[in-house]
Amino acid sequence: MSKRVFIDGEAGTTGLQIVERLRRVDGVVVQSLDLHARKDNAARRAMMASVDLVVLCLPDEAAREAADMVEGLGSAAPRLLDASSAHRISRGWTYGFSEMAPEQPQSIAQAARVSNPGCYPTGAIALLKPLVEAGLVPADFPITINAVSGYSGGGKSLIADHNNAGGPAFELYGLSLNHKHVPEIAHHAGLARRPLFVPSIGHFRQGMLVSVPLHLDALPGRPTAREIECALVDRYDGATQVKVRMTPAEQRLDAEGAAGSDVMELFVFENEAESQAVLVARLDNLGKGAAGAAVQNIGLMLGLDARSAAAGKVAMHA
Repeated sequence: MSKRVFIDGEAGTTGLQIVERLRRVDGVVVQSLDLHARKDNAARRAMMASVDLVVLCLPDEAAREAADMVEGLGSAAPRLLDASSAHRISRGWTYGFSEMAPEQPQSIAQAARVSNPGCYPTGAIALLKPLVEAGLVPADFPITINAVSGYSGGGKSLIADHNNAGGPAFELYGLSLNHKHVPEIAHHAGLARRPLFVPSIGHFRQGMLVSVPLHLDALPGRPTAREIECALVDRYDGATQVKVRMTPAEQRLDAEGAAGSDVMELFVFENEAESQAVLVARLDNLGKGAAGAAVQNIGLMLGLDARSAAAGKVAMHA
């Protein structure tokens, strides 16, 4: 029997991508409300009660209200996947980064409520969590995270600015150093000290680089870049959507290099003579950073064949 999924907020960038992907997945039927009914709470509630899974693609406050609506359905409540940042460190919610820990896929598969990770945190956590757990980077070490994303993750206004007026070539933002993703990164990477996170937007539609510079000789034990790389390889051995790559010979990375893919690539660059390294995650902010991760989690939550869920991937090049 097919599983029924309702995307609450399907008209947004992430919602549209999830709907398009799910329509290519065997065993899933996407249920939709008419345009005039999408803000009718009675219609939304009835739809939620009729499906197996609800995916929230809403602003944070609206996502909290929708989650409360689902909770109010009692025994008729469907399972819930939240693509907003409202519940990523909330008690009672399972974090939907399936490669984060060996037990995570099973936790997601069994959870009633799953929070889809943020795009920047996906890259940062993938790089840092294995190193903290291996003892190579202390939990209280001062960490700096720099990142650049394509403009498609910035909402309708930013997308319109870049599509219609050209947009700035590059801009830093979040310079209050209080970006909403910081608690998520710290919590799930196992950091005891708040990292310094500087995000930016480039004038390209999609793709992302997340980088973490390290003075290796300032770390306890003075680990080598090779030891760091081995810790990442050990963690993601066998993972289909997270891959540790060899350092490119040209010592350069294109932020658009993973656009259209659901695979996140991890790299370790080093200057051995100066005992310095830069760890880099490259991913698609709309793929593994959003809709791709959501479809992966939906597959786990609904018990779909992994190959069927993967078939939901669509080309997302601009």
